[in-house]
Amino acid sequence: MSMFISRVTVSRSPSVQAMNVLLLPDDAGKRTDAHHRLLWTLFADEPDRKRDFLWREERAGEFLILSAREPVSSELFSRVDTKPFDPVLAVGDRLDFALRANATRAKKSVGRVDVVMDALHGIAPDKRATKRMEIAQIEGPAWIERQGARNGFVVKRCEVKEYLVHVLPTYRGKRVGQPQFGILDLQGTVEVTDSEPFRTALEKGFGRAKAFGCGLMLIRRAV
Repeated sequence: MSMFISRVTVSRSPSVQAMNVLLLPDDAGKRTDAHHRLLWTLFADEPDRKRDFLWREERAGEFLILSAREPVSSELFSRVDTKPFDPVLAVGDRLDFALRANATRAKKSVGRVDVVMDALHGIAPDKRATKRMEIAQIEGPAWIERQGARNGFVVKRCEVKEYLVHVLPTYRGKRVGQPQFGILDLQGTVEVTDSEPFRTALEKGFGRAKAFGCGLMLIRRAV
């Protein structure tokens, strides 16, 4: 399947900047929801169109998008640079990667759970905040290794750069018990063991919460 990689930048025109409170809010959960809606303006050519793109925020107002269709121009964006995404991959290739992911695993009693949050449940509540990154550095690499076993790569190196927890943006209830999802920023190096499933995984994305800026793995040849 043909894919496209795009770098897009929100316009700095006065009319668009006036909507910054809506397009680029400070609250993390609201921001991911706003970005999801904002980027849809580049792809929503039909009212019933299903999402067929992955995205991530690079910096305020700038995004990378992997899509099955070329984005259309929009007055909300000053820059939409698009090129084909067609990496030539072979067994043995080593690639540096960056991945922002909502990493989950299946748990019989409750369905899918965030791997870091689930591991933190075994720690006393007053110690969870200080243990969060320590646990993330264990659970994040273990999760991407499991992804590799199913998707044609092995992990040679992996580091968790950040772990954040976002409240689901549509939630309007009490703070206690509010739905949340964790976001891992992973960086490292992988080696391709089967190029076809790896490419398919790149196109589909990794983990969950893909509508909210997760799942897009960026790759480049390892030095």
